[in-house]
Amino acid sequence: MSDLAVSEATEGIGAESPRPQALLLAFFGGHVLGRGIHVATASVLDVLDRAGVSEHATRSTLSRMARRGLLHRVRRGRHVYIGLTERSRAILHDGERRIWRDGVVNRQWDGTWTLLGFSMPESWQRQRHALRSRLLWAGFGSLQSGLWIAPGEVDVPPLLDGLDADGHVKVFQGRALPPTEVAAIIQEAWDVDRLAGRYRAFLSRWQDPLAQAPDSLARDLLLESDWLQTIRHDPRLPREHLPAGWPAEPAQELFFGLSAEAKPAARATATEVLDTITDEQADEL
Repeated sequence: MSDLAVSEATEGIGAESPRPQALLLAFFGGHVLGRGIHVATASVLDVLDRAGVSEHATRSTLSRMARRGLLHRVRRGRHVYIGLTERSRAILHDGERRIWRDGVVNRQWDGTWTLLGFSMPESWQRQRHALRSRLLWAGFGSLQSGLWIAPGEVDVPPLLDGLDADGHVKVFQGRALPPTEVAAIIQEAWDVDRLAGRYRAFLSRWQDPLAQAPDSLARDLLLESDWLQTIRHDPRLPREHLPAGWPAEPAQELFFGLSAEAKPAARATATEVLDTITDEQADEL
């Protein structure tokens, strides 16, 4: 995804009470992305209702996502169908990569750091807010005022897309040299205890997955949106510099296991309840 908009799309989602947009992203990623379909609004309302979201909240969120260019809407008779846009596909593909392929710890770190400093005018509140969100999603932590750091080599230009901030940002790559200690850098740039607490909370919440939702479809959406929020601010720190008993990998194993159990039934339920048309049919309307 070119602009890492998933960081902004999911910002502020509480893991214990997912916002409608988090669940909608999970729904579109799991049941629309890659299938070449538009799905009826009524079906989306039904699915979100199963996950405990009111019709009003779902409609408001769908309208907001459409205004932001994340959804394409067409009318067919009395029904409105919703499909993905190029931007939302990019967001969902990036979230898919983060959830299923990256892993929660970095086992191949070569000692390289990416350092980024920025200074923007006070009037650029939107740009500063957007850049901070993107930096967090990309694995950066704030080492000191205006200086951010991430393990490994990070492709920074995509983080600046649409911000017109190139002249206000400086980027370097390098290695820590004595007397600098990597452990001290990590403690300064990231709240390691809070990161660990997110994973422990996830483990606690999902020890009894049957208590989370009335059916497999809703459970799967709640599980995936919760996991995305749990990993959202995790920089994937080098494994050798993490504290003993780091809970990220046990939490990931639990997520993968529960997801594998829920997916077949969730997909079967979705096939039964979703009213869909093909993208080609939508283009004709």
